Amino acid sequence: MKLNILPARTGIAWVKLGMRTFFKQPLALAGLFFMFMAVMTVASQVPLIGFVLAMTLLPAATLGLMVATRQASDGRFPMPLVLLAAFRAGRQQARAMLVLGALYAVGFSVTLGLSALADGGDFARVYLGGATPTREMMLEPSFQGAMWLFIGLHLPLSLMFWHAPALLHWHGFPPIKSLFFSLLACLRNFWAYVVFALMWLAVLVLVVAGVSTLGGLLGQPSLVGDLLFPALLLLASMFFTSLYFTFEDTFGPPPTSVT
Repeated sequence: MKLNILPARTGIAWVKLGMRTFFKQPLALAGLFFMFMAVMTVASQVPLIGFVLAMTLLPAATLGLMVATRQASDGRFPMPLVLLAAFRAGRQQARAMLVLGALYAVGFSVTLGLSALADGGDFARVYLGGATPTREMMLEPSFQGAMWLFIGLHLPLSLMFWHAPALLHWHGFPPIKSLFFSLLACLRNFWAYVVFALMWLAVLVLVVAGVSTLGGLLGQPSLVGDLLFPALLLLASMFFTSLYFTFEDTFGPPPTSVT
């Protein structure tokens, strides 16, 4: 394994590959993404520990979607059990993945907790679905400050965990080492990841504009909401499909001996 330094335009290729691979197996990949969302939702509903449990399982579930993308890219049909790939690779690796998940849960909790210091927890409650945002609340300087503080703190956390599950699964890195090399890879290829993010943002804007325009042309504004939610879910599924290619180009194809 080596860390590749990539040109900024690679970010465009990742988006294209994600979409192209998704349409190779749209039913399988969309279904797996919906299962992924269902697992996260059910886990978050567990009394007392739901939030921590969901955050702990997130790296393993994300790895499952990456394995599914690899299989779809190879022309195979990914089955639901692929979501458990992190826990089917042996007890030692399963334990390491849970440690990685626990580190993410702690990091996310600290990030959200620090944002609560800026506005008394209003943003945190809205983010976790425990409160409905109002226009007055969102215009409060303290609420906006908490939001930007959370974004600023969550960005490096996201970069640390971007490749960490894949490095642990396919290359056997221990949790801390996987976090270090994930952050290093994202920083060394900063502009490729910026272009990747901007491309997905542009796709999001086009989808929202397209659905809104369609609703206007048909004279049915209510249709916008009915179409927008499933469209955004499919778009999110394509985004998660593209994550595998950010890893493959950055570190090279995973060993064929590992699923």
